[in-house]
This record gives sequence, C-alpha cells and structure tokens, in this order.
Amino acid sequence: MIRVGMIGCGSMARNHCVALQPLAERMRFTAFADIDPERAGAAAARYPGALAVKDYKLIFDDVDAVVIAVPHDLHHRIGLDCLKAGKHVLMEKPLALTEGECRELIAADHSPHPVLMLGYVMRHNPMWTRFGECLRDETFGKVFHVSIWTEQYTDTSRAAWLGEARRVGGGQLFSHGCHYIDLLLHWLGDPVCGTHIGTNLGTPWMEREGTSDVSLKFASGATAYHFGTWGARGTRLGYAVHAHCTEGMLELDGSAGTITLHRSRTDGDLPALEALAAPGEALDKPDQVVVYRRPDEGGKAVVEQMAAFLDCIEQERKPEISAAASLRSLQVIWKLYEAEEQMRVADLRGI
Repeated sequence: MIRVGMIGCGSMARNHCVALQPLAERMRFTAFADIDPERAGAAAARYPGALAVKDYKLIFDDVDAVVIAVPHDLHHRIGLDCLKAGKHVLMEKPLALTEGECRELIAADHSPHPVLMLGYVMRHNPMWTRFGECLRDETFGKVFHVSIWTEQYTDTSRAAWLGEARRVGGGQLFSHGCHYIDLLLHWLGDPVCGTHIGTNLGTPWMEREGTSDVSLKFASGATAYHFGTWGARGTRLGYAVHAHCTEGMLELDGSAGTITLHRSRTDGDLPALEALAAPGEALDKPDQVVVYRRPDEGGKAVVEQMAAFLDCIEQERKPEISAAASLRSLQVIWKLYEAEEQMRVADLRGI
C-alpha cells in the first residue's frame, strides 16, 4: 500500500480524490497540505487518520509519494523540495514556468528513485490514446492534417490565479493548451514551424490570452491546428478532433464518446466500412462507421494516470511522461509566444 499525500487541496485535488477510489487497494491518501488549513482539513476528513497541515514539508514523514496540484508558479520550488526529501512525485502539468526552472527539475529527476512523472492526463484517456494509436500506426493511412478543438468556460471563480500571467506562465495556451501541443507532438513527431494568435476578448479576466489559435507544420509534411478557449458561452464541438488520413477522416467526439471513420471516396481497394466497425456498432450511414466507443466509466483517465504512476513506483521504472519529455511541448509554446510578439512564423526545428 503506497501512502500518498496531496499538496494543494483545490477543486482539482478534490476531483482526484473522488475519482481514485478504484485504486484503494494500491494506495491511500494519508496527508493533505494547503495554504488554507480549512481546505486541507476538509480533504483529510474523508480519510480517517489522515494528516492536515499548512506547510507541505510536514507531510514528508507520513507519505511515500505526493501529488502536486498547486498554481503553476509553485511547481518548481515544491517539486524540488519533494524530490530532495526522496518522495515520488506526480506533478500536474506544466513542469514549471521557465526553461531554467524546468531544467533544474530535470537535473533533480533520478527516476525511478524516486519517480517524477508529469500529469498530462489526456495521454491516459483511453479514447484519445486509441485515436493517437490509429494515427501513429497509420491504421487508416498516412495522416496529413489534424484539428483539435477545446471549447469550455473557465473564469477566475475557479481560482483567482488563473487570470494572472505571471502565475499561469502565460495564458490559456500555456495552462491548458499544453495538453494538446503535447498530444500533437506525440502523434505527429518533430515540428518544423508554427504560429499562435491569441486574444483575451471575451475573457477579460485573463491578463494574457483566454482564446488561442495554433497552426503547426511537422517534418513529415503533416499540418495541425488547435483552437482552445476558456470563454465559450456555448459549444457544439466541445472537445473534438478531426484527423484527415489518406484512407478517410477520423473524428473524435468527446461528448458522444466515439471515434468515427468518415469515408465518402476511395483511391484504392480498401476494406468495406462494415468490416471496420467496433463491436456492436451498426453501419447507420453509408459513409461513416464508429470504430471505437468509450466505456461507460467516469474518471477513467485520472485513474489510468494514477495507476501508471503507481506502476512506476512498484515496478521501479521510469515514466513515459518524464520531466525531460514534458519540456518539449513547453518549448514549442514559448517559441510560439515569442514569434507572436514579433509578428512572424516560429522556427520550431530542433525542438
């Protein structure tokens, strides 16, 4: 049984504690730390005997591992302290706010003794994972364009610091869009160039962008687009992805929980759509078929992420999403920000 401490007891931490009940035989929350003692106490009350403190260093004797879910500007200092104390660390993204801070954490990373893993939860979402496998394995031919939309409403009622550029590390792109830049790099490989255009129109609580548009080109020749907003007063797409491949267009619909292959024309002898249907799926339309449907399990991605973290601890192996691996998507974002200020295309070669 791995003893886990939670540093930062805001809404994200509360959601994690509830969602992680399926892992109760492998881990137990034994300590909670938060600058608000009442918030730490409320979290600890769910776990008989759990410690609740204001100073996170006071939990070290009671835990084997920690989950760090605090504002981004605190990641660097708290992460270093936890690693120096020999504690396994699951750090919510992003790693830190500057490349210098990130490289200090990378230098302190001696995984798996102790493990330092980054919490890019979308990498553990079964539907998004399956989608990426289809692209990487060229299941439906070569991918030549991917578009990702993430449309949500997130204002500072969730947390005042989310509007402050110095604490977030930028704006919506850095705080939330890093998930999807990370995925695009994972799916499509080495970036060549790109642009970012952002605005806080519609999200006046953001000092920097609350809405962003990113265009990227990759060494393979594929291109990609990401639109993200924290200002959506309504949405049709929600969380969605389209990938145009040489054997059809693959659509991830986050609301419906499906991956659908659309194919209205073919340049060769391809399998009939019926043969590609996921188990139990019917061909309701002649030019599309569901190839994957999400299981009815809430909080699955968070559970899968924590399970991967526990696996690394128990099996003494390095995590796939290491500190060093997580730096790449942040380097892309920093380059995009810099190029936007200079009104030019960012050179992303060598990242």
